[in-house]
Amino acid sequence: MKNKIYMAGCGGMLGEAFYRVFSSNYEIKCTDIDVNDTWLTKLDFRNLNEYLNDVNTFKPDYLFHIGAHTDLEYCETNQDDAYNTNTRAVENAVHISNKLNIPIIYISTAGIFDGKKNTFDEFDIPKPTSCYAKSKYEGELFVQKNSNKYLICRAGWMMGGGPNKDKKFIQKIFKQIKEGKKELFIVNDKAGTPTYTHDFANNLKLLLENQKWGLFNMVCSGFVKRSEVAKELLSIINLEEKIKITEVGSDYWKKEYFVSRPDSECLINKKLDLLNMNKMRDWKICLREYIRDYYQQYLS
Repeated sequence: MKNKIYMAGCGGMLGEAFYRVFSSNYEIKCTDIDVNDTWLTKLDFRNLNEYLNDVNTFKPDYLFHIGAHTDLEYCETNQDDAYNTNTRAVENAVHISNKLNIPIIYISTAGIFDGKKNTFDEFDIPKPTSCYAKSKYEGELFVQKNSNKYLICRAGWMMGGGPNKDKKFIQKIFKQIKEGKKELFIVNDKAGTPTYTHDFANNLKLLLENQKWGLFNMVCSGFVKRSEVAKELLSIINLEEKIKITEVGSDYWKKEYFVSRPDSECLINKKLDLLNMNKMRDWKICLREYIRDYYQQYLS
């Protein structure tokens, strides 16, 4: 008999990687409020009774709580929805996992730090500044204080999911390329750690199968600026001579992205390193693999 995993909020870029990585070794049920794939069924995890009944019927060995509102501008202008989705729904998940006596796996973010240091490990105290960051950190704290058994993994700048699910930086670059843009204006004053969804899912699977619980940073290696990621992307698809990258400060995009981001979201996987279980690869290797597997049409 395979162990069973219930994955809530599985319709996004990270959920897609979890589905691919875990489906061969586990019996899984994937749910989301947005049923955008054949392997998803509908669930609004903000509804405690609906959430509890669906998980209880499946009788899993683990509960993965994946979904969240991750758009900072949306969260800032829809704060009640942000806290309902990113915080209160996590309370639902902890209640359910405790009631069924199963571990909860919760996904957090590098965005919960204030960016006042160059790098952050698991022993640094988060200081969230935006509604998004506060709502995610409150969820993280609730898990730590109230869950009987948990695994919290913090991601960095996420990349994965391909054109249909990627709503982050890589897809935004490809969208501009597809539109025929010959000059890209890319921010150069924010640093972070790109995180490939498949590496994240595989490393989480390693922790789970070795029964390692607690809080972990889990990002690919390398500290970079957005402009460096864009340059590497153009190099991979051989367009570095045809498309110009103009580096700009964050203020250039303040109309579209009015929520202030931390200057640094660079995480260190200190606890993974201490356990000798850090399987996260260099971000450049992962970006190349991501483009090869999801954006093949751009490779010449």
